[in-house]
Amino acid sequence: MTPEIRLVIADDHPLLRAGLRLVIESDARLKVLAEAEDGETALDEIEKRRPDIAVLDIEMPRLTGFDLLRALRDRKIAVEVIFLTMYKDEDIFNEALDLGAKGYVLKDSATTDIVNCIRTVAAGNHYISPAISSFLLNRAARSDALAKAKPSLNDLTATEMRILKLIAENKTSKQIAAELFISYRTVENHRANICQKLELKGSHSLIKFAFDHKSQIS
Repeated sequence: MTPEIRLVIADDHPLLRAGLRLVIESDARLKVLAEAEDGETALDEIEKRRPDIAVLDIEMPRLTGFDLLRALRDRKIAVEVIFLTMYKDEDIFNEALDLGAKGYVLKDSATTDIVNCIRTVAAGNHYISPAISSFLLNRAARSDALAKAKPSLNDLTATEMRILKLIAENKTSKQIAAELFISYRTVENHRANICQKLELKGSHSLIKFAFDHKSQIS
């Protein structure tokens, strides 16, 4: 028997939630455990019910979808996230993927896309609404161009790439050291090596590079 996929839905529009729930539960495999009308309630429900997938509006009261995902990661709550949005905005799309979202669905096509998205994400893959598939192609192209640039990100070790990603998330060396279970001095040495390899000079050049290339560092 195919295992059930358990979900929490969060959106501040009750009619949209009701419509989504109806569409989602038309698939016998999918079970909505709870609904929430704001980010803080959604966080409580996800922490309590531990669903497989959370379907989150990006713009919500009390906690945005992005802030909610950050809170879930900080609390080490293992749940895949699908974002809902009305905006066809490439910067928002890139930020969602940078934060670790596995699905990105436009609200105007949610009723047709959401079940396929949930199935795809539950299988361990990404799903993007077809209407904005060009965003994914652009992201891949920028990442490829950055990797081929001289000096190249390919010159960095796996640890250096991880540290660069954390710098892009605005983490301090102390926070990075705690997250990676290494010493502060080791982080500072890695930062110096990254600067040398990428030919970055000046005290803020590494932070600026990380922020400027956040959507390509993954």
